[in-house]
Amino acid sequence: MKRIITSCLILFCAGAVLSAQIVVSPNETVGPIKRMNAVNNGPRINNSEQVYNSTTGYFTAANVGYSRNHDAAGYGAYGEHVVDISIIFPDFSKDPNKPESYDFTLTDRYVKSIQDAGVEVFYRLGQSIENQPLKKYNIYPPKDNKKWAQICEHIIRHYNEGWADGFHFNIKYWEIWNEPNLEWDNDKWKVDPRCWAGSPEQFYDFFEVAVKHLKGCFPNLLIGGPAMSGTDPGIRTVPKWYELLLSEMRKRNVPLDFFAWHIYENDPTIYVDYAYQVRALLDKYGYEKAESFLNEWNYIKSWTDDYPYSVRAMASPKAGAFVCAAMQECQNSPADMLMYYVYTPGSKFNGLFDQLSDKPIWSYWALYAWGKLKTLGTQIKAECNIPDVRVTAARDAEGHIGILVSRYIIDNNITSSKDVKLSLADGKFDGKVRCHITDEYSMYTEYPVALQPDGTLVLSMEPDSFFFIEF
Repeated sequence: MKRIITSCLILFCAGAVLSAQIVVSPNETVGPIKRMNAVNNGPRINNSEQVYNSTTGYFTAANVGYSRNHDAAGYGAYGEHVVDISIIFPDFSKDPNKPESYDFTLTDRYVKSIQDAGVEVFYRLGQSIENQPLKKYNIYPPKDNKKWAQICEHIIRHYNEGWADGFHFNIKYWEIWNEPNLEWDNDKWKVDPRCWAGSPEQFYDFFEVAVKHLKGCFPNLLIGGPAMSGTDPGIRTVPKWYELLLSEMRKRNVPLDFFAWHIYENDPTIYVDYAYQVRALLDKYGYEKAESFLNEWNYIKSWTDDYPYSVRAMASPKAGAFVCAAMQECQNSPADMLMYYVYTPGSKFNGLFDQLSDKPIWSYWALYAWGKLKTLGTQIKAECNIPDVRVTAARDAEGHIGILVSRYIIDNNITSSKDVKLSLADGKFDGKVRCHITDEYSMYTEYPVALQPDGTLVLSMEPDSFFFIEF
């Protein structure tokens, strides 16, 4: 127990002399805190059409804002018959104008469960990934692109306009497809496609028809996509397909409200490299107003030899600190929103909850801490001169302040703690300060704050840990 307390407390070191390594300036605003803690999917649903309280309360408390519904049919939490176009419109020969052609039953329950939890649905129109190698079912190009777009039109009308005994959810974001380019390199889509069993040219035609039709029907909604897959971990250059798609869409005068992209990494600075490249490409091809969303990401060291390690690490203190670091890095990048993959309880990519107890673990508390920053609303200046330590601070209109300090270490061989001194540019910390620590020993646990005589704080930070300070 002594080891735990020593590592986690904000220490009062009477004899220590540290220069101010983190300086927070409450009166210098930077801009809004962005939605860096959105997620894919949400709490599981039980047979009585209610979500389990064990994960729903945490879902609401984290203030994630948006939940993307890709791969909802890929996990048992919602059943197999949800969200995908082939599920909602099972017989493509039917008339898309007739309500009886659609099966909204389970998708209604799923979408309503997200909305009822106080989270907005970010709706992916398309199909879940098909990883099985022997046979593909629903990822082929539609037989009729226009009809596919009309089906999507009626799905939107169902959830936003009440069509077919529907709802008035006012879902704002509608994303077309997911990772079409996953196997485009070297024509691998011909051998074992997982998301789009067609050529790039077929997708360009499909995407053009879908976007133009839906934007024509719903000019006030935000239509975009297509959630392009990224490179392997460690590569800082976006795939060539990003530019080829945007160039082609510009030639065809396709409107685009947002561009979505994916990458899994263990180095959060690569997310920043991607964000700048994506923004440059959008601006280059006339999409200056289009938002840029990293709407699938998580900790991955490697998809090959280190993949088993990566999956285990997703549910570890290392991933918790990594999630903090990624959100902090992207807050100061051109990325407009991040969506962690995946919230779904029971998924091996869910690093938010213990697989057996459904209790929140390290990465959940990172998203939760960011949700508190988002509630405060306004980013304020915070500077840090310590390698591997990051700081993000926010303030609300009443002067309440939150400070997120993380120490994420890529190298597992670094095990020593580090004392980090915090100061306020125009004042001193006082007895109103509260602190919560998340590290190897504790998960968002409150500890008493001891102040330095000069009104500063000293944090003793273990590798792969983070503090949330508020006053």
